[in-house]
Amino acid sequence: MKLRLRVRQVAAAARWGTLPPVSDDDSGIRDRLSRQGEEALGRIAEELAGNPLVVGALSRAFEAREKASQAQEAAMGALGIPSAADIERLTRRLRSVSQRLEGIEDSVDRLDERLESIGERLGELAKTPAKPARAKKDDSDGATGARLDEIARDLAALRAAVAPGEEPPPRAQERLTVTES
Repeated sequence: MKLRLRVRQVAAAARWGTLPPVSDDDSGIRDRLSRQGEEALGRIAEELAGNPLVVGALSRAFEAREKASQAQEAAMGALGIPSAADIERLTRRLRSVSQRLEGIEDSVDRLDERLESIGERLGELAKTPAKPARAKKDDSDGATGARLDEIARDLAALRAAVAPGEEPPPRAQERLTVTES
């Protein structure tokens, strides 16, 4: 009964120019055909890989490719054109230098902040009246003041060496960002 119905559907589809709908039985056939095709391709690939003529041809083709690549690099080097490997090495080196420079800039920023806070503290100490100090054996107000003046001069010299001038750096010299490509 099912067979007659199926035959009628196929005959009707042929008259109208359409294909019958795919049923569950057809998916089993499709899977079987797919599996058989994969097995056949696998056997062909194994036979080709085992054939000494094909293996020899492939190895000669890879050798020729390598020689052509070496000749291209030599020709580009003779013309002064960098190769892709040269550009890649240069890019890696540039990234490394950029990261180191960022680290240095961060360290200089931290040092500048520390110097500002020390300078502020020294300014506050200079503004506040001195408290009567307890008498110590080797310490006197004159020696402490002289030492503070010496530290202030050292800080001023250090600030001048690290960040000469009072104006901020030009916008073009501010920290650059590096993007990974």
